[in-house]
Amino acid sequence: MIKAKIAFVVYGVHKDGLKDPMGKPFIDSSIVAASKKALRQAGLNLVEYPVVLATKAEARQCLARFKNDPAIDAVVLFSGTWVWASHLVGAVRDFACSNKGVVLWTHPGSQGWRPVGGLVMHGALKEIGLQHRFVYGGSGDDADVSRIVSYCQAAAMRCRLNRSTAGAFGGRGMGQTCGAADPSQWMKVFGVDIDSRDAAEVIRTAEAISARELANCRVRLAKYFAEAIPAGDAADRSIRLYLALKKLVARHGFDFYTIQSFPGLGDDYSATCFAQSMMLEDGVGTSTLGDFNTLMTVKLLTDLSSDRVYYGDLQHIDKSNGEIKIIGDGACPPSLAGKLGPAGFAEHGIPTEGLAGGISVKLVCKVGQGVLARLGRNDGQFEMVITRCSIFEPPASTLKKRQDECGIPFWPHGFVTAHCDMNALLEAWNNEYACLGYGKHLYDTLTAFCEQTGIRAIAL
Repeated sequence: MIKAKIAFVVYGVHKDGLKDPMGKPFIDSSIVAASKKALRQAGLNLVEYPVVLATKAEARQCLARFKNDPAIDAVVLFSGTWVWASHLVGAVRDFACSNKGVVLWTHPGSQGWRPVGGLVMHGALKEIGLQHRFVYGGSGDDADVSRIVSYCQAAAMRCRLNRSTAGAFGGRGMGQTCGAADPSQWMKVFGVDIDSRDAAEVIRTAEAISARELANCRVRLAKYFAEAIPAGDAADRSIRLYLALKKLVARHGFDFYTIQSFPGLGDDYSATCFAQSMMLEDGVGTSTLGDFNTLMTVKLLTDLSSDRVYYGDLQHIDKSNGEIKIIGDGACPPSLAGKLGPAGFAEHGIPTEGLAGGISVKLVCKVGQGVLARLGRNDGQFEMVITRCSIFEPPASTLKKRQDECGIPFWPHGFVTAHCDMNALLEAWNNEYACLGYGKHLYDTLTAFCEQTGIRAIAL
């Protein structure tokens, strides 16, 4: 999980101990200290700037430093007292050109005139159309502090994506019209380059894996499963495919990738489900079928969560109680297995989707709180559907019946309750896939990411 690193900067013209007519310093150092402490306790890494900004020269020097520091994801400009907006706005605009986030934080209170300093800067940035978040709230208010943290985490995600590379092995799988990508649009919105390689390179690399590499990998992977990894050529090819993808992702400098799966690899060499499971377990953002919209969603959830991500079909939706079954074709990180049993194995087992066969992962996702989300496009423009959800495990006595319902009981199952209007969810959803991320914080962070990138957030 990424942890945003921010610059914490106080501004105000009445600084350096200058007192108001009542004899109190305009800038209350105890409020500043409590605010910095609250952000640290909420999980942000802070770099404190020692000078309170009042002049153009001070603002330029400060923000130029943080603009050129690649470790900084965002700046929190804390209103100490009132300020002349013209002294700061040019330097803030220049800083924002670096793709980093800007938060204006104003702590309530009459003494010190902090609201005046906050609102004058908020108005100035709105006047020039500069993307930022204005937060008016105290350091003891968890909701307001969370608004700062989510925005900074989203800014860190933007910085991570900027100048990264999304790889594609093969082309479009299973006719995925709602997963295609425009490379120019990805560069414009995310700063991401899309590169591609023929799936034949994957097969060549997999076949070149040595017997020793294969044996060592079997030993390493055993810890994730309650049963022995199956023997035989089909299992070996699944593991070889995983090792090949690891090598190729590193060789080509791909930060995340999508793979065609079938037609192609699934018929000619091996189903990709086991390899995809283990790449997800390794914390690599990935998707099947050349589905770039799912790929970006998985990348976001992977980097923003401390748990691994599961993507699979919205296989059944019960509008009466908000229950959804997510069932993927054997691809799921094994660490998501819950109390109903550790991760095991199954055969891919579908003759129309991968005649070459291969092993897949079998499990029921663990209990937790999180989100269902997916990026998509509506008439060519990005939008992201996001809803809060609870992941549950059905009673053990009913599990077999619940798994048998879909006709493919051996694929991984996620049982989810969506906390939203189900009709609105169905109308807004943009694909058969759902991406499941663990963590209550993801809802607000994804919404902030959409806000910063100009993506329409359908937050249900």
